[in-house]
Amino acid sequence: MLGNFVQDDIIFLISAIISFGLTLAGILGFAKYLPKDHGREFAVNGSLSKGKARGAGFILILALIISCVICLPLNLEYMIYLVALFVEMMSGYLDDASEKPWGELKKGLIDLVVAVGVSVTVYYFHGGTILMPIFGVEAMISPPVYIILGVILIWASINVTNCADGVDGLCASLSIVTLTSVFLLMHIVRNLLTESQESAMLFVWIAILMLVAYLWFNCSPSSILMGDAGSRAIGLFIAMAFMLSGMPVLFIPCALLLILDGGLGLVKLTILRVTKSKNFMKNIRTPIHDHARKNKHWSDTQVVIRFVLIQILLSTAVMLSVDYLIK
Repeated sequence: MLGNFVQDDIIFLISAIISFGLTLAGILGFAKYLPKDHGREFAVNGSLSKGKARGAGFILILALIISCVICLPLNLEYMIYLVALFVEMMSGYLDDASEKPWGELKKGLIDLVVAVGVSVTVYYFHGGTILMPIFGVEAMISPPVYIILGVILIWASINVTNCADGVDGLCASLSIVTLTSVFLLMHIVRNLLTESQESAMLFVWIAILMLVAYLWFNCSPSSILMGDAGSRAIGLFIAMAFMLSGMPVLFIPCALLLILDGGLGLVKLTILRVTKSKNFMKNIRTPIHDHARKNKHWSDTQVVIRFVLIQILLSTAVMLSVDYLIK
């Protein structure tokens, strides 16, 4: 037993070095070839992004994929996940590099295909059993319902994570906290995980170290931006992590700040389009990080630290609750 723990520690250490090192080397060596940001016309302080390297997600996701190929016991299941991440990254990168931004329909169709593929894959390899340790129950969901709910989760995660990428360090920091939360949750319920789900712990660990390396360059004032190439693929990864953990319901509390920051803007836009109303949430600027900066006069650093602190407190409460109930 002790030998297994030592072996696991060595694998996690080596994978951390590889993921962090490849990301660092990729940014230092290739960031100069990335397209330059033109500034965000309607975003608060959007002009400050002008001229920065944009689309670093191309480097991040390639580093993640290469690290997984080296460190993970690859099989058909994880190959599908890596292909899905590559497709989501490329769609975002091509949009970043395009002179004319892609329309919502085009990106939405790509998201739909990726979401269906990933959701079907997770169900095929793991079934429809969902753990809800906070409530002390386990639910079995039929294939159509599981796949539909999985598609909704993936779509939501991609879009809220994408919307959160508007303040230096915010998207990466919240993503690190969220992925660390699901990693620790899987560790807490490790005795209930299958062998494939235990591989998911290493999968998540590799992504965390990739984001840590990126955050070195993206903290305020940043020198590079992940762009849609990174935020959309990371959103997909977060959804996959929770689905592979067997606890997708815990995505809500463990990614709540991402959901609120980007999700309220999506809700506002949808309701305004459907109802033609001009009064819904008219005093709230979205994404919420823009409301905090413009209306509450928070600095970028205050936004990042306060959002991250709130998410850490929420995630800690969830983990302590799960640990107590499992014991």
